[in-house]
Amino acid sequence: MIDLKDPDLYVGGMPYAELAALRAEGSVHWNPESDGAGFWAVLGFDDIVTVSRQADLFSSAHENGGHRIFNENEVGLTGAGESAIGIPFISRDPPTHTQYRKFVMPALSPGRLEGIEARIAERVERLFAAVPLNETVDILPLFTVPLPLLTLAGLLGVPAEMWHDLHRWTDAFVGEDDPDFRQSPEAMQAVLGEFMGFAAALFDERRANPGPDIASLLANAEIHGEPVPLGDFIGNLILALVGGNETTRNSINHSLIAFANNPDQWDAIRADPGLLPNAVKEMVRYASPVIHMRRTAMRDTELGGKKIGKGDKVVVFYPSGNRDTAIFPDSDRFDVTRPIRQHLAFGAGTHVCVGSRLAEMQMRVAFAEMARHVRGIEIVGEPSRVRSNFINGFKRLEVRLRA
Repeated sequence: MIDLKDPDLYVGGMPYAELAALRAEGSVHWNPESDGAGFWAVLGFDDIVTVSRQADLFSSAHENGGHRIFNENEVGLTGAGESAIGIPFISRDPPTHTQYRKFVMPALSPGRLEGIEARIAERVERLFAAVPLNETVDILPLFTVPLPLLTLAGLLGVPAEMWHDLHRWTDAFVGEDDPDFRQSPEAMQAVLGEFMGFAAALFDERRANPGPDIASLLANAEIHGEPVPLGDFIGNLILALVGGNETTRNSINHSLIAFANNPDQWDAIRADPGLLPNAVKEMVRYASPVIHMRRTAMRDTELGGKKIGKGDKVVVFYPSGNRDTAIFPDSDRFDVTRPIRQHLAFGAGTHVCVGSRLAEMQMRVAFAEMARHVRGIEIVGEPSRVRSNFINGFKRLEVRLRA
């Protein structure tokens, strides 16, 4: 059996064939760990939804190990042994998790997003105007990286030019297995110190002068009647940075590859941009930018015909669930007209991504702009992927956009 924890497994691309072979044997498999007790790998769509909807049975709480495949309560939120970073609400169970969501949701309400879309459209047009057509370019620094980070800077109420720092910090937070992102423990500690200095100053400023931005909402939240501490604000800020950045940019990157490999689908979008609202759901399903989320069983139970013991680590794999042929017939086919009721790329249940509408909006606006200018998409050479069992992402993606 392949080791789904091994980050090298994903460097050459998502192992969809291997995941399909495992699913054919059953939805739930035991995965041994060389550095731990092992975990239950949940691969089927329905069982992933079952785990995601039962927070009382399958906990993501920090004290039970957190939401990552490593034990967050032993090695910290980023796996770097940090102690000053508090607990983000992704690593909380209800009712605390639910209280945090209620503070964040107003910033991402449909009414607020209407105003944001116009700014995103201006940003997309400006960024895309600087992308040379008919030339080979690395699309990441020109377009797919700055777009969601500039949106995030606006949501946090920080200067737009900070997107470079936000990029560097978020790569370090999620890149524990990639030597380009974690060059040494000393370098990581320097990055953490730099970020925490920024976060502490932002916390003090938003406490003193709160506004409608997400940083203000997180800094002034009251959980169980108590003001949120600085450490938890820092943890939630990391969550906002990673969740608002990595998923959107890598969904765009994967979609560029999908359109390059399926030019008929790009022709369909160009002929009818009205397909995009549905197409982005298929694009995100196909991309599955987040590979796993971890839960811990709080009592003995059964899942997928396997007996799960209290305290067992249970890890759901979204790319596998999003290719489950019981839910998505011909699931390896990229089809922008595919009717999608639900996919798993934004999670499910209690912890479903609060920014999913914003991510889809950015993708829809980005590809609408491309459709006006680009006849064809070509991938040049082999993309450089992040070495990670958590983020299905890229470090370099060279493309040629044909006008």
